[in-house]
Amino acid sequence: MADQAPKQPDKPVLLSGGNPQIAKGYGNAPVKAYIDAMPGWKSDIGRKLDALIEQTVANVSKAVKWNSPFYGTKKDCWFLSFHCFTKYIKVTFFQGASLDPLPKGKSKHVNVRYLDIYEGQFDQEQFIDWVKQASRLPGERM
Repeated sequence: MADQAPKQPDKPVLLSGGNPQIAKGYGNAPVKAYIDAMPGWKSDIGRKLDALIEQTVANVSKAVKWNSPFYGTKKDCWFLSFHCFTKYIKVTFFQGASLDPLPKGKSKHVNVRYLDIYEGQFDQEQFIDWVKQASRLPGERM
């Protein structure tokens, strides 16, 4: 009988826009799996977002829900998430209407604001400032 190489885990399915399909889960592992599966330049930005959030918010909680990483100050109370689209990454600030300056992306939800990150267009200092502000606001329970 020939030696068989161990079966490699299947890569996550990429949904519409290249968004990775990752099972719901709490902690760093599912978030890392999501970021590792992000296509192209988006995975580098995903790693940067994750690292900046960890550096900015002590004891940040993480999860993957609805095929997106979520970040909060306590379990199931979230201040930010992000999601892959074909040409950009959409960062959601759940209480973004309280941030100064306001992120440009408006939502049909009055409190939510979006930041769309395109390749080569990431303002790290502004992102860190928004993360600091957002993490101090009441989170969204989900």
